[in-house]
Amino acid sequence: MSQSHAQQDISPGMVWLFAIATGLIVANLYYAQTLIGPISRATGLDPGAAGLIVTLTQIGYCLGLLFIVPLGDLLENRRLIFIALLTTAVALLAASFTRSAPLFLLAAFCIGLGSVAAQIVVPFAAHMARPEKRGQTVGKVMSGLLMGIMLARPVSSLVADALSWHAIFVISAVGTTALAFLLRARLPQRQPDSGLHYFALLGSMWQLLKTTPILRRRAAYQACMFGAFSLFWTCVSLELTGPRFELSQTGVAIFALVGVAGAIASPIAGRRADQGKSRSTTAIALSLGALAFAMPLLIHSSRLVDLGVLVLTSIVLDMGVSANLVTGQRAIFALPAEIRSRLNGLYMALFFMGGALGSSLGGWMFAAHGWSGVLWAGLAFPLTALCVFATE
Repeated sequence: MSQSHAQQDISPGMVWLFAIATGLIVANLYYAQTLIGPISRATGLDPGAAGLIVTLTQIGYCLGLLFIVPLGDLLENRRLIFIALLTTAVALLAASFTRSAPLFLLAAFCIGLGSVAAQIVVPFAAHMARPEKRGQTVGKVMSGLLMGIMLARPVSSLVADALSWHAIFVISAVGTTALAFLLRARLPQRQPDSGLHYFALLGSMWQLLKTTPILRRRAAYQACMFGAFSLFWTCVSLELTGPRFELSQTGVAIFALVGVAGAIASPIAGRRADQGKSRSTTAIALSLGALAFAMPLLIHSSRLVDLGVLVLTSIVLDMGVSANLVTGQRAIFALPAEIRSRLNGLYMALFFMGGALGSSLGGWMFAAHGWSGVLWAGLAFPLTALCVFATE
């Protein structure tokens, strides 16, 4: 992209397109999260291994962040996004039609791998925005991404209840294909000028990680928060549909939909970070994460009260995760433009590793120690982040 082109500010319509696109793409990672029960039964997956459905999607996403997203600093971005989205659509179709646990897990891995297109879109938006508007633009695009994460769970539950769990994957495959062609038609070409070959580019990422302390610290905070987030949302549907609450998939959908209220923290955190209040915002976000798990551990009453506490837990946890993500993202995108795709890939990969750990640990804890075991494991994540934060 030429310098003159880069100075023109991104249009509001294009910001909306980026925000909706990232939301739709990243939602693919979460459709299975509230459907672990029916998918496990249909594919014959052992209950103790049910967390693998989410874990393998996140591992695929992590590997894509480390090995595909850096290509955004090397290859023409529009074509890279197009190919990644078509790969995702094929994997979604495969997931919808298979009845084999190994094949479903392979498809889940490939869904994660292709969905990294969202993290090529985010730096693309940052490149198209004027420097003085870059924080606002990235904040709006990230809001779309967060809404995609939070809405994916209730949408998949509602579709599963109305049709079947297969249907959400078919619908998403069609939508992802349509999005691939829309972005190819609407996005400008962007050919980076890095001057590096692929392996030098990958090698430079280790150097960036070693020499960028803000990246390491922000990734550590968000890895802990996202581990707690993934653990909670992997297991809460199993608890809600179990003998204690006996909710239907529609009930789980309504529960997850209420949790979306946590997204309100995203623009508030962005505004506070713009005012130079990143440190206090981080402390508040991490404390919200710990409070979320402490509430259901401390409050035990009737079925209705316990359900209300879980609803509050989901909102408070989503607020903490959203606020911490936006604060971290703003810090990362303040660093030089020519390394932005690699920094973003590293940041996202590191914290998604925390998410993969959380979802796999959650499935095992639920099977071995029940819901209280899940809550204690979840509490350990934000407490670890707060201990790291204390050294800042």
